Amino acid sequence: MHRNAFKMKLKPGFEQEYKKRHDEIWPELSQLLASSGISDYSIFLDPETLTLFAFQKLANNFDENLIPNHPIVKKWWAYMADIMETNPDNSPVVFPLHEVFHMD
Repeated sequence: MHRNAFKMKLKPGFEQEYKKRHDEIWPELSQLLASSGISDYSIFLDPETLTLFAFQKLANNFDENLIPNHPIVKKWWAYMADIMETNPDNSPVVFPLHEVFHMD
């Protein structure tokens, strides 16, 4: 298992809507994430910059090509595209972060 972190950007005025949509995350999306090897997934918001910081643990056998090509994920991206910065395919603009320190 390894840790993965990245940041994304929320559009102004959508802080509560972003939280609401994640509070009501689709069960089939949660199941897909878990069955693909994603666990301990958290997203934090910096309200000053609207930067979203995401952290997740990925199983050793995690296939990074599965998630972006799955129809449920594409549907979720389309659902979220109006409140986040996205790429032309509706995927969120993601900035990978590199771990420089960890303490258990």
